[in-house]
Amino acid sequence: MFDSIGWAEIGVLLVVALFVFGPDRLPGIAADAGRGLRKLRTTVKGMTDDLKTELGPEFQDVDLRSLHPKTFVQKHLLSDEEPDPSTLDLLRGGTAASRSGPPLQPGERPPWDPDAT
Repeated sequence: MFDSIGWAEIGVLLVVALFVFGPDRLPGIAADAGRGLRKLRTTVKGMTDDLKTELGPEFQDVDLRSLHPKTFVQKHLLSDEEPDPSTLDLLRGGTAASRSGPPLQPGERPPWDPDAT
């Protein structure tokens, strides 16, 4: 959250807040801000728990932070590491299981699943 704000900027903001609100009201405002932040965190945690409950047990281990668009772009587009071949196959429209097994022989018909169509 504070990636672009340094300690000097935070100090300047505190001094400005001291002049604007005064030394008498500043502790109360800081306490109110702390309570508001705590309430916001509790609300977000409850929403996350509700979402995981509604998605079901197969999604209990999903890290919701990894689904954020910024994280997705950094992981898949801006990283220097090679992508997982199964991920590339999934992006091409295949399945992870379609890569396992020997290649088809000339003239051999590919497997067909009537339930999958």
